[in-house]
Amino acid sequence: MKLIVGLGNPGLRYKDTRHNVGFRVISQLAKRHQIKVNGSLGPAIYGQGHISGQAVTLLQPTTYMNRSGAAVSYAMRHLQLTLTDILIVYDDLDLPLGKIRLRAAGSAGGHKGIGSVIETLESQEIHRLRIGIGRPEAKEVVDYVLEPFAKDELPVLEEAVERACDAIALWIEAGLELAASRFNG
Repeated sequence: MKLIVGLGNPGLRYKDTRHNVGFRVISQLAKRHQIKVNGSLGPAIYGQGHISGQAVTLLQPTTYMNRSGAAVSYAMRHLQLTLTDILIVYDDLDLPLGKIRLRAAGSAGGHKGIGSVIETLESQEIHRLRIGIGRPEAKEVVDYVLEPFAKDELPVLEEAVERACDAIALWIEAGLELAASRFNG
């Protein structure tokens, strides 16, 4: 079993915001692989199915971004998984819009969602897929991540979400090293 967690904020107010890129990826994975993400698993919604012949759980925490660790920890315990079975998907200000990066470990880099996961799981050895949203020039970061993408950014974002789904399938099938070598660019 693999657990793929998309970080974001619950509710319609945040649905199309930059901070909900992780949720977008989970929604697209679910659509591609006919997985219904509508069950309740502790403080998250989830769905189970198969990707690349492997059993998977897709998870969207309902705890709000800054407390995502609680949902990931609950799912890990409930599903009896180890850190190597988990992939966290989230937005990254320090990557240009549309770039994706897979990493096996690292710090939170200022991202409060992955910071919560690292703190709760007491490890930085967590596989992650970061999706670039770019950094604002004149806006406050908090305002920027909680606003929707501009119309001209949507095609770039949609293509990044598709590549992220491809990268996740390869991560499941062949591991992080091969997926990173193919998709980190």
